Amino acid sequence: MKLFKILILIFTFIFGASAVVADTDDATKKILEKAKEINEKVKKQQSEKAANTKSEASGEEPLPLNDPFVGDASLGGQSTVSVIASDDTERQGLSLRNFKLVGIMTGEYESYVSLINSTGEIVSLQMNEELSPGVKLIALNPTKAVFEKGEDSYLVIDFKNVIRETSEPF
Repeated sequence: MKLFKILILIFTFIFGASAVVADTDDATKKILEKAKEINEKVKKQQSEKAANTKSEASGEEPLPLNDPFVGDASLGGQSTVSVIASDDTERQGLSLRNFKLVGIMTGEYESYVSLINSTGEIVSLQMNEELSPGVKLIALNPTKAVFEKGEDSYLVIDFKNVIRETSEPF
């Protein structure tokens, strides 16, 4: 009888283990099939989106490499204006009124201001440099640049391109 009980236990264990393995295999197969279906759906959606983007992009023209609001000069190929003027027409061209304030860069040891004229030429000045004879950059703050025009005469330019002439630098 003991032998019979042992055999029954062994057969029960073998059939139970095979049923568990069969369930695991079926569940794994179902999960793999669902994953394949989802993967195919995602690939179809991606290919449809790619086709839509290609059809939409083909109707548009490419963007220009230069900024149309600045002029013909590209901001990437920065050119600078010679600040030494030889005649009166060049001096008038270097007047602060012909420039717009583009950027102010301040650091612990050095500070710079960038100005742009109507042709797109950028002028970068360091503190105490002259834009034109007698017009020297003397102070910067985050919203404006101050130029010294003469004794007790200052020009203040801000990002709205408002230029004020004052007797006080700030």
